[in-house]
Amino acid sequence: MLEGKVAVIYGAGGAIGGAVAREGARLFLTGRNPSTFEALAKETNAAAAEVDATDERAVEDHLSTLDRVDISFNAIGLSDPTLLGTPLTDLDLATFTQPITTWVSSYFLTARLAARRMLEHKQGVLMTVTTLHSRTGLPLVGGYGPAMAAKEALTRELSAELAPHGIRAVGLRPNAIPEAATTRAAFIPRAKAMGMSWEQFQEVLASRTHPKRLTTLAEVGDTAAFLASDRASGMTGTTVNLTMGCLDD
Repeated sequence: MLEGKVAVIYGAGGAIGGAVAREGARLFLTGRNPSTFEALAKETNAAAAEVDATDERAVEDHLSTLDRVDISFNAIGLSDPTLLGTPLTDLDLATFTQPITTWVSSYFLTARLAARRMLEHKQGVLMTVTTLHSRTGLPLVGGYGPAMAAKEALTRELSAELAPHGIRAVGLRPNAIPEAATTRAAFIPRAKAMGMSWEQFQEVLASRTHPKRLTTLAEVGDTAAFLASDRASGMTGTTVNLTMGCLDD
């Protein structure tokens, strides 16, 4: 589906990057710690680079080494255990705003810089990942929910401005993905604050879905590959619901 496409992934998730590569894209994996995706880079014959997706100069310098960009996928995470698990009445402003400023700013930077290059070719896809927190109120999540909602709003705005120029903006909204390290790091403190183990917390989350299980990384990766392809040309300004029925459309 992605033969001949150039894809840059920020916060290079293994399954997502692997799915995109399997569909024929020329893959560029980036993140703060390249050692975490070196194996995937070798497996998929991808280029790996250390890029801080919150640093505009770092993103620009990396993109300047590429001849074109067809897919820009921002999947960065935060592993700060203090972001979740604290009641809003006890949460300090800096901790509340960290996910908002980090995730939204990074998505804006990577999308804006990629879009400037996509405009030259009148085609491209801007992508990101959110969670069900964007659409439903949950306790002990601090600024996580507002950050997810802001990213989805930005996806709609990017589409409204850029779709007339052939550039689509789409997102994926899975539920918690137990396999993802950032999911575990973020949600274990919340589980602890609710008096549960991580395993018990996963069971509670899974019980709210229709198939009584959580989304897998492979499912997110396969959906990402489809969304990035020309087969999804009718989809823009939207976020695909991958919450397994936990969140109604």
